[in-house]
Amino acid sequence: MTKLLKIISKIEKRHSKKIDLSLDRTFNLLNKLGNPQNKLKNVVTVVGTNSKASMATALSTILKEGGFKYNLYTSPHLQSYTERFVFNNKEIGENDLAILLEDINRKLGDDNATVFEILTCAFIKYAESFKDNVNIIEAGLFHRFDSTNVFKKNLLTLLGVIHLDHLNWLDNKTIDGVIYEKTSSLPVSNIFVNNQMNSEIKTKIKKSLIENKSKKYFFGDDFNVAKSENNFVRYKDKLGEIMLPQPNLIGDHQIYNISTSIAASRKIFNISDANIKNSMKKMRLKGRLEEIKSGKLKNLIGENRLIIDGGHNINSAISISKWAKQQNKKVHLICGMMNDKPHKEFVNQFESFVKSITLIDIPNQEGSIPKEEFKKKLGNKNILTAGSIEESLLINNKDKNCIFLCTGSLYLAGEVLNLN
Repeated sequence: MTKLLKIISKIEKRHSKKIDLSLDRTFNLLNKLGNPQNKLKNVVTVVGTNSKASMATALSTILKEGGFKYNLYTSPHLQSYTERFVFNNKEIGENDLAILLEDINRKLGDDNATVFEILTCAFIKYAESFKDNVNIIEAGLFHRFDSTNVFKKNLLTLLGVIHLDHLNWLDNKTIDGVIYEKTSSLPVSNIFVNNQMNSEIKTKIKKSLIENKSKKYFFGDDFNVAKSENNFVRYKDKLGEIMLPQPNLIGDHQIYNISTSIAASRKIFNISDANIKNSMKKMRLKGRLEEIKSGKLKNLIGENRLIIDGGHNINSAISISKWAKQQNKKVHLICGMMNDKPHKEFVNQFESFVKSITLIDIPNQEGSIPKEEFKKKLGNKNILTAGSIEESLLINNKDKNCIFLCTGSLYLAGEVLNLN
């Protein structure tokens, strides 16, 4: 076991629950660390059910192209905890993160905190060394009681796609309940709102934000984007119009996500059109419609394509399936999910057009739904099961010119990358 994994193992024993929605433990630890949250400048809060990682990645790429330095905090990771911690435009080294977490764990003393709370406080404390950078901080579960919600003020909020997810944590298990958790405690500054699943959700968000005195910018009202001829993208807001190259991210939904970050970069950071254009081909996002082009698993399937996506809720399934349909190729779906996800509703988005569905257990995840139980819930006798990721690929590898689409969980996406 590495030094980093040893300290993570210690931290995991600090609290009996993986998630425990409260801010008391976070503020207690931050106080022991000298309240670094009050010393950070240029905080960008990233909130939403979906699209958070895409918006954060897009904004950080655009800022870097524009000459800014940034710190970036995201979750979860796919392969290493270091992915969550970017300082001064660079991912932290594993040994440096281990030393940081050991120091934070020591300063916590005899008190307790969840892993996510300790990781968040560690990021904020380390970011103090680069406090003049832009600090892009992605919220974890909801926002109101999330340990990232500790800043008295921020520069702006990127508000992503909001829809039903994680309802087991809510008393109000409706879209109104989710919107309240995401939006009710956003700082007063500038709020940029991504494209939503429908106009009803957009209207509910507007209503929820009425008492928030922030300047608000909504997709469709204050900025817009559309695909244009010759694989270009037309972006438009009140500052003018830009013709952009297709971004280096797969899926039409990413165009909306990126447009929200473009709006913020133009309005708040005054990024030039040239810098925005140059950033489009430099965007990288692990585990979101990512094509695996080389490695062990790719070698198993030869010329066939291997695509992974960590989507695990209905909205993500809609976006992923829309992209898959557009490919006009045979698609073999490989799916593994966690126990608390909408299993049937997720798979329903694919059943009508994929050539096969293979269910697998997510390796190394106790909280995943066993494949046989998963199959029983779906009630489809034609659905296959496989004992491993490799077997799920080999079952249908006699097909040529097809796509293997591996989705249902970020944990599964991470295991595919590890195995590859």
